[in-house]
Amino acid sequence: MAMIEQVGGFTVQGMENLGRFARFCGRGAVCSVSALFRPRTWPLIWSQMHMIGVHSVPVIMITGAFVGMVLAIQAYDQLAGMGLQERLGVLINIAVVKELGPVLAAVMLAGRVGGALTAELGTMNVTEQISAVESMGVDPVRYLVAPRLLACVILTPLLIIYADFMGIAGGYLVSVVQLKINSAAYLEFSAQATELWDLTTGALKGVFFGGAMAIISCYKGFTCKEGAQGVGQACTEAFVGSFVTILAINFFYAVLVKSLYTTFWPIRQLF
Repeated sequence: MAMIEQVGGFTVQGMENLGRFARFCGRGAVCSVSALFRPRTWPLIWSQMHMIGVHSVPVIMITGAFVGMVLAIQAYDQLAGMGLQERLGVLINIAVVKELGPVLAAVMLAGRVGGALTAELGTMNVTEQISAVESMGVDPVRYLVAPRLLACVILTPLLIIYADFMGIAGGYLVSVVQLKINSAAYLEFSAQATELWDLTTGALKGVFFGGAMAIISCYKGFTCKEGAQGVGQACTEAFVGSFVTILAINFFYAVLVKSLYTTFWPIRQLF
């Protein structure tokens, strides 16, 4: 009986937490949409875009470049053994643009941006600054969550495109300079294989990745426990939750995109 009661208690608590999170997501989405039509909130959005976007550029640059370079080193021997080393760019570009670039860029943002958002809002929650904002008649979700959510949704796709570019550039430099692959052939095969569809669908993932990362981080900040330990635990939970959510979104997004591609371009799938 004790075990059944414990399992039941965990289940009820989990459903309550899920309900609170769903309500928080709904409020965040409504406030974010309304914030786009409120010029007074635009300076807050610009400020968050600077903090989230500009400060993340070095991390994204390094991540994308090394992903492309590592792919070139690892895949060269297998392709060279079959005489296909000039098609190395095809493998690098498609892998970076469709999967590795978006996912790794989003994970890096979840660690850098998500942790910062959780720590900032968690500290405000512990020191009762959020309650002070609410006592002044200001909706804390509209004032604190909406600018951060919008900044992440807008900038994550742009940062993913930048990570893709750096990955392609890093793979090209290693392939041509270090591995001595013919540059013209490398670029020709890469251009033939990589489509605008791949780049567009890969970057579009950033909208969902950025939204999930921002809303989870803000929720953990708003609901963190008191004390430094509570803020640290909230940061850990925010990153783990964002990471798992990014992987889950990536899977379902890949299934959906593949179904759409097969539906509208069925002939190209045969070759």
